[in-house]
Amino acid sequence: MSSLKSWLFLCLVIVCVHSSLAQKRILLLHDNVAIEKTHSIFLKSLRDRGYTITSKKADDSSLALSKFGEFLYDHVIVFAPSVEEFGGSINPEELGRFVDGGGNVLLAADSNVGEAIRDFATEVGFEFGTDGTAVIDHHNFDSRLDDGKHTTVVVPSSQLTSAELIVGQKAKLGPVLFKGVALTYSDENKLRLSILNAGTTSYAFNPDTPITEYPQAIGKSTVLIGALQARNNARVVLTGSLRLFSDEYFNAQVQRAGSSEKPVKSGNAELAVALSKWVFKESGVLRVSSVKHHKVGETKPPREYTITEEVSYEIGIEELKDGKWVPFNGKDVQLEFVRIDPFVRTTLKNTNGKLRSTFKLPDVYGVFKFLVDYRRVGYTHLYDVQQVSVRPFEHTQYERFVHSAYPYYVSSFSMMIGVILFSLVFLYHKESATPKEPVPSTSSAAQTKKNK
Repeated sequence: MSSLKSWLFLCLVIVCVHSSLAQKRILLLHDNVAIEKTHSIFLKSLRDRGYTITSKKADDSSLALSKFGEFLYDHVIVFAPSVEEFGGSINPEELGRFVDGGGNVLLAADSNVGEAIRDFATEVGFEFGTDGTAVIDHHNFDSRLDDGKHTTVVVPSSQLTSAELIVGQKAKLGPVLFKGVALTYSDENKLRLSILNAGTTSYAFNPDTPITEYPQAIGKSTVLIGALQARNNARVVLTGSLRLFSDEYFNAQVQRAGSSEKPVKSGNAELAVALSKWVFKESGVLRVSSVKHHKVGETKPPREYTITEEVSYEIGIEELKDGKWVPFNGKDVQLEFVRIDPFVRTTLKNTNGKLRSTFKLPDVYGVFKFLVDYRRVGYTHLYDVQQVSVRPFEHTQYERFVHSAYPYYVSSFSMMIGVILFSLVFLYHKESATPKEPVPSTSSAAQTKKNK
């Protein structure tokens, strides 16, 4: 008996350890083993948060993302900007299938972008600049780290997107150092996000050649960090600067050229940590914990509702913060009561993660849905549907007298009374009995005339 308990306890421990390691497996693809040293601070921050990092060369022949239909990793980091072709069974299409399966990808490129990186960027709706090009800004570059080509761009944190879940508190971030290639995207890509854009004085071109044609990107249309959240909530972050995650830029003291202000610490470290938390789903993740609906005054949902009834609806939403699920405090979640189009749309009142609303059902019967469709930048897409039936009144539930029909009721009863009175008069009315003189017959009148 004791051995059975020990075996059960061991199984429980294994299950707990396995669940604690879930969503914590990262495959790091690189094209230079020195990446472990040049980007050690960033990689250490991931390990400190409990991630297990498997580091391999991007062209390793043993590479594989799945085995026996199961993914071997939860996230992929691609720090191999110059790779022309991935090794093993990995290719841009396989990475796309990895995203379709719910995996997350963080990718950093450089001015020399390999075809494999370009193809994957195209898979998610972005495009890197041509080989040899870089983002150039002659007004905003770092005077200490720049090599004279003005490609070490200093980007103020104010140009980050306003989504705090993705970039952190940008008001507290220092300027961001960026050196690399620009990103562009198509307006048809409705799922993309521009996390960081260059300034109005920047452009993308080859710094070693004279400008003889219009740059590929110019001003704020130059994307430095882009992202995508797929419809299955998988996340991808792309940037044209591998150095953005380097120890050198993490520890750099930024001195913008021509500025008399004192050097300030770069915001690259804080930004990189915030980006990694978002792309690896440590932040901005929502889930539905419970859903209830019933008639007002009752506690259980009925088999079917009746038109015009008062209904109470409640949904519990939780948010993942620091590895724990806590009540979601959003105030802008809406509920729709939908048949084909919404008949009711109302904002739910939030009380410690329990969002409630009471409303009257429409005077229309059919199959309806309680629908919560919550889409906000930085959060996962929250979608919940509860299908119910709404029937018309039974014959015993209709009103016997309608107030608006009272004039017709009066006219009907008045006609009935009139008919009754007329019938009584017609049947029972008698003429008065007064005597009348007899009228002589024709024969007697003729006889009287003859006698005369």
